[in-house]
Amino acid sequence: MNELKPAVLMLLLLTVICGGLYPAVVTGIAQAVFPQQADGSFIVDRSGRTIGSTLIGQPFSDPKYFWSRPSATAGNAYNPLASGGANAGPTNADYLAAVRERVKVLRESGVAGPIPADMAQASASGLDPHITPDMAKIQIPRIARDRRISESELATLVATYIEKPQLGIFGVPKVNVLKLNLALDEIKAEAGRSTTEH
Repeated sequence: MNELKPAVLMLLLLTVICGGLYPAVVTGIAQAVFPQQADGSFIVDRSGRTIGSTLIGQPFSDPKYFWSRPSATAGNAYNPLASGGANAGPTNADYLAAVRERVKVLRESGVAGPIPADMAQASASGLDPHITPDMAKIQIPRIARDRRISESELATLVATYIEKPQLGIFGVPKVNVLKLNLALDEIKAEAGRSTTEH
């Protein structure tokens, strides 16, 4: 009985510190220093409508857009409630069939030559919002054809949206697909406005 009282008090103290004070302090610091990231890194359009988050991928299948990396989340692609990869090895028949199907779609869309791995394989989380610069560049001819934009203009756009590794050493160069596609729509909107003005 003598040991029970200190144990209960320690439990209550740690619950208050770890379950209340610490989260409150960390949340407060995050809101003060990184408010946009702390709230989910949402992207809002000009009308104030939330389009998505820069942290969670979205499926793009329209040939006029840069396509995201495949997602293997349960239910539907990029389902944040079912994050996780397919957990299938390189000899799994279902996995190989899925990769073959993805490659077939890419070939039919006009992709020639070697296909970057992230174009045919899902990420570990299934929610990756980024693609490699190679995956973005290989899609330029298709988008240029569909949007009637020059390939050089699209190449410049992709180069503008390549994110370098953090501090120059952590991670690899990558491109956020949602940000890139929003910028792509802006090019079209600017072209439309110019045409109207003339």
